[in-house]
Amino acid sequence: MRRAAVPVLACAALFVSLLAPAGQDPVPAADSTPAFPAVNYAVAVDESTSLAAEDMKAEKAAAARIALGDVSSDSHVTVFGFAAAEADGQRAVDPVCPRTGLDATGRETIGACVGKLRRRTKSEGTGTDFPSAIRQGVHDLTDGTDPSQPRVLFLLTDGYMDVSDSPKYGSPEHREDEGKRQLGLALKEAAAQNVQIWPLGFGDQPRLDELKRMAAGGYQKGCVDLPSASPQPHKVKASDIGSTLEDIFAAAHCMRHGEGTSKRPPATLEIGISPLATVGSIVVDKGDPQVKITYYDPSGDEVPTHGSFKKSQFELAGGTGPVEALKIVDPLPGTWKVKAEAPEGHRSLPVSVSVLWQGELRGAITMDPPSPGAGDKVTVTMRLQTREGYQIKDPRDYAGLRVRSQLTGDGFSPVALDLTDDGKAPDSTASDGSFTGAVRIPKSATGALKVSATLTASGLRADTRSEDGWRAPGQLPVTAFLSLPEASVHPGATITGTLELHNSSDTAHTLRLSVADLQPGLLSVNPAEITVKAHESGTRKVTAEVAPANVFGDRLGHDGLRLAGSVKVADTTDHDRTLAQPQLSVRVTPEPGIWDKYWWAFVSAAALVVLLAVAGAVWVRQRRRRRDPHGLVLRLVSDDGTVLNEHPAGHGHKQWYEFAVAEAHRSPRIERRPHGPYAVQRSPEGGAVLRKRGGGRTLVPARGQVPLTDTLHLAVGGDVKPTRKGGKPKQPTVGPRPGAGESSNASPYIDFE
Repeated sequence: MRRAAVPVLACAALFVSLLAPAGQDPVPAADSTPAFPAVNYAVAVDESTSLAAEDMKAEKAAAARIALGDVSSDSHVTVFGFAAAEADGQRAVDPVCPRTGLDATGRETIGACVGKLRRRTKSEGTGTDFPSAIRQGVHDLTDGTDPSQPRVLFLLTDGYMDVSDSPKYGSPEHREDEGKRQLGLALKEAAAQNVQIWPLGFGDQPRLDELKRMAAGGYQKGCVDLPSASPQPHKVKASDIGSTLEDIFAAAHCMRHGEGTSKRPPATLEIGISPLATVGSIVVDKGDPQVKITYYDPSGDEVPTHGSFKKSQFELAGGTGPVEALKIVDPLPGTWKVKAEAPEGHRSLPVSVSVLWQGELRGAITMDPPSPGAGDKVTVTMRLQTREGYQIKDPRDYAGLRVRSQLTGDGFSPVALDLTDDGKAPDSTASDGSFTGAVRIPKSATGALKVSATLTASGLRADTRSEDGWRAPGQLPVTAFLSLPEASVHPGATITGTLELHNSSDTAHTLRLSVADLQPGLLSVNPAEITVKAHESGTRKVTAEVAPANVFGDRLGHDGLRLAGSVKVADTTDHDRTLAQPQLSVRVTPEPGIWDKYWWAFVSAAALVVLLAVAGAVWVRQRRRRRDPHGLVLRLVSDDGTVLNEHPAGHGHKQWYEFAVAEAHRSPRIERRPHGPYAVQRSPEGGAVLRKRGGGRTLVPARGQVPLTDTLHLAVGGDVKPTRKGGKPKQPTVGPRPGAGESSNASPYIDFE
């Protein structure tokens, strides 16, 4: 099963947050009009004979992926081949795609011009001139371009430089050394022009040491100061071009990527989008252009391929090709579904899905105590959040995070802090998104204090948070301790806490309570102000109210969200000094539906219905069994009480055993006959019930008889006992005939032993 082949430039538009000026406060994507910034690319493709024909084919496929993948109509790409000029009339570089904007028209032309790349013949120059290739790339990326836009040169080669037959490098014995010198100069120029070089190694054994040198020689200061963002060489397998380009592009532009499922159509694939993502691309490798793709958000709603829906904006690129990318600004976090459908004859190739995204990581910092004394030990905590203030659940979302923190203030030099999330004191729990450290306030501290921390991670906009404090001048006039329990509630609910207060001064103080580090409107605290009288000590009730469900919208989801802010208590009478700022953790889950509230009643009712149904079925079965005529012995009795015929009844039809009397005046006997003139069934009270056609029903006593015809009567006997193994059934014993004075309706006494 092949991995998703990702059109890497589709991710270039995700570079939004990295273009913001340093120190500028991040703006949530939902609150600003999104733009898809341009990125300038050059793709240099090795056409020398050191690469086999299949390697050349793989290079062309990679070039097409890079050139056609961008979804930003403002980006530009240049594609050229290179080898070496080894005779008059030859040239080292073959321009095949001039600088082309990737709008709708440009996309159509790029695919065709990439096809002009070819493996050189001897008459065209078959060496490998890296200095010329790099200079051409730098020229294409800097000539008439905006210097604020990223510049990336993809170098597709096996890494073996060969200028031994190139006269431009001097005499034959000096050409190798001169080539190395010129390569160094070309790399310096690339670095000076802010051109990143990302070498892709093709062939069985690409020269990775040379590729590494070229990657290190270009511009190194990428989007963040992290090793993962520095250009690195990558070996490319022809069978795995897409996944390799995905890794490279994510690293080159500080993006994160994830892989989803892969299935043959028709199928539904899944891919997860982090709650940190502010912009992302769901990339689908359809394999066959005839495959039709439909996208569904985590709420199950089909989303458009262009325009706005809910709070997100959508733009599709490559819908008519084998690879398409749906770019989403402010995507709904969770599991997205991609439905792939294809007509008959176009279902042999698997469809793969992946996602590349950039996001915004924010933090909430607290210092405890907020106003320490000189020499006191304070605990500093930086808790990770989404931009709305929701707590991050999955540590993979901030993998590779770097946290830098320091304490500054009046009267001392900055002190570095080590904040960790390893579960070792003072950090309470490992990998919970809270980074904690401790520091002692220098004894030379004289006034203002500030603790700050900067979060840096590849693919996430850097964020710096700070908390101001004061060195306590001896005992503070007012002290406060706020306790709010960790809670799990529904929208609109309230959490009640306790605020302990002590005012040792001779004047009243006004305290202000506010919610910090949360998007406005998600949580409110009451009361907003508290007046503490002179020399007052006591407690006050404080409530935090969660916003109604419509404020959270679809982001609440089925699993809910965790708000990770803090409640700040400041003394407005004493220069807004922070007295307490405990962190607040509130899990908000959707209001339960009728089933969730009353499931026990539904289950009980269902169980009762089942019991009643079972009881009813048992009652019906028993009733039928009590009326089932099977086993009754029907006897024809003459007027003088002689038993003329015995006939065992069967199960009958609907508990009625139908029969007739054959040869009633010669040799009367009972015969089973469907729809016959007579029928019997057991009576629950004992005996049987006789039904005559057109004559109603008559009870046949267990020890009596009833008229059947003008000369015959019907009597019934009990069940015939089972046959003993190897024996015969017991025969009935007939009692004496009726004597004088006995009723003529009395049946002969019949006993079954």
